[in-house]
Amino acid sequence: MKSLFWLLCLLLSLGGAQAQAPGSAPAPPGTAEMAAPAAPAAEVGKAKPRATAVLDMVRQGGYTIWFLLGLSVLMVALIIFLILTVRRGVVVSDYFMNTADALIRKQDYLGLLAVCNRRGESIARITQKALDFATKNPMATFEEVREVTQAEGQRQASQLYQRVTYLSDLANVAPMIGLLGTVIGLMSEFTRISKADMQQAQMEFAGGTAEALINTAAGLVIAIPAMMIASVYRGKVQALVSEMEAAATHIMALLSAQYKRVTAARAAQAAAGAGRRA
Repeated sequence: MKSLFWLLCLLLSLGGAQAQAPGSAPAPPGTAEMAAPAAPAAEVGKAKPRATAVLDMVRQGGYTIWFLLGLSVLMVALIIFLILTVRRGVVVSDYFMNTADALIRKQDYLGLLAVCNRRGESIARITQKALDFATKNPMATFEEVREVTQAEGQRQASQLYQRVTYLSDLANVAPMIGLLGTVIGLMSEFTRISKADMQQAQMEFAGGTAEALINTAAGLVIAIPAMMIASVYRGKVQALVSEMEAAATHIMALLSAQYKRVTAARAAQAAAGAGRRA
């Protein structure tokens, strides 16, 4: 009986050992209760949404960050303005060149002047100035008409370059405003930590420096793309100005040919009239 009793005890002990997972230890009492508060800690460690982080940076930047935000809006407006105005269709168009060529060959200068008044291209403004001067000053030489045309061409080219200069100036000003905000932030931090103890001052200075550098970063974020886009459009303006000069030269050559033809016809008529009188 004793052997049967010990055999039953051995079987019961083996059954209890198999009920536990291999390599696992029984959990001490109270473990479940201690592990329960871990969920809120994970939620605290979650990162803030990106929009909230950007708003926090804007608040920490101080007053100068608002000037930089205004410059960023102005930069976008200037880029849109350049996209709309610095392109071939606004400076020189095939339609105007073909129309001007046909009207000059027909010697329909009033019709060409009406077309120039309706069109908004730079070459139209140049042609309009030349025709206005020629019609209001019939005794003017062709060299004088050419000088008026060149002066108007220089004015139109200057306007194109000036549009790009605005964006370049903005790219130069933005980092300076950002640096000003950083200097103001550091000055305020030095003033504030001078009234605190050493340990607290070190912690506050590190956080204050990070906040002050937000302005410098914002200024660079505005300046870098503005400088790149201004460089691209500066080259585009140079190409458009060269094309505008070629178009103006073509129109002046046509006008010169017609002017010489009219002058020769008048000279022939004058010679014929003198011969009849003789």
